Amino acid sequence: MHHAFKLGEAEYELELSRGSAGYRLHFDGATVAVDLAAVPGDGTVLITHGVSEPVFIATRGDAVFVHLDGAAYQLAYEHPLDRLAQQSQGAAADAVRAPMPGSVISVLVQAGQTVTRGETLLVMESMKMETTITAPRDGVIEAVHFATGQTFDRDALLLNLQLEKST
Repeated sequence: MHHAFKLGEAEYELELSRGSAGYRLHFDGATVAVDLAAVPGDGTVLITHGVSEPVFIATRGDAVFVHLDGAAYQLAYEHPLDRLAQQSQGAAADAVRAPMPGSVISVLVQAGQTVTRGETLLVMESMKMETTITAPRDGVIEAVHFATGQTFDRDALLLNLQLEKST
């Protein structure tokens, strides 16, 4: 499985495959045997090359927070469609998609409205947790595809943005 993550501003492309005892992580031409194992007391260890290290992992949407060996890291998963849009500067950047399945709690914008990067577009609920969906860039709302109370699957197209028309 091919994945892309950001650690700070650095981007990493990697692949994950099944191994005989866990997984294999492929990146930069190297292959590393990895696995996660639960330990008594709700702990987890990361096993690489047969060496176990305590690790604490938490997720929030597509963000993964890792505490390993006294250091904390935040990884951001990048959806393949988002990466493609950034690379090609194409129309895929105009799509705001659901990071997980859920339902709409409130919609704060409407078609034709001008928004700025980071502005709240809608609030969704998934597994009793609220998530705020924000504008990925400045633009104009072209279409809102879900109303309050409606449900959707992961990657559902929630809104479309278009570039702000100059006057």
